[in-house]
Amino acid sequence: MLLRVSKFAAILLAMTALAACESMSGSKEGEVDSSAATTAPATTTDSSSTTGVSTGSGFQGNPLDDPASLLSNRAVYFDYNASEILGPDRPVIEAHGRYLADNASASVTLEGHADERGSREFNIALGEQRANAVRQLMALLGASASQIKVVSYGEERPAADGHSEAAWRLNRRVEIIYTSR
Repeated sequence: MLLRVSKFAAILLAMTALAACESMSGSKEGEVDSSAATTAPATTTDSSSTTGVSTGSGFQGNPLDDPASLLSNRAVYFDYNASEILGPDRPVIEAHGRYLADNASASVTLEGHADERGSREFNIALGEQRANAVRQLMALLGASASQIKVVSYGEERPAADGHSEAAWRLNRRVEIIYTSR
């Protein structure tokens, strides 16, 4: 048990250090890095809208509906036979995790998928591992377990037809489906 807590603390410390390093990525004091998302509340006129990730785009409304927001990305992709989150997808998951942490009434279903290679059982298990990896990162950012449901479809619901690396790459994914906002 102590080892598990120590690992969790080490992961949390590493994520904090990484976030601190990324926030100091070359901007001069007083300048705004428009490529970096912030966690400031979005300006809203709709009373059903809530806080989330602001892109500074001037969008008014729920951040989930802002096409310029990281929250508009609802798919996370994986390498072959792997469930490790890739670098380019980490900010997307972090944005959704922060949104869930800031909006207790929001909930998601994480749909795990795999390409057609491997047995049906293996692909179901791999899709679940991928969805659980996304869930774990969201939970580290404050999302509640009650806000996240995990389901795996394995190879049963491909995003792309075909038997090529291009099609397989699109099928190795987790889709983030909001069931309530």
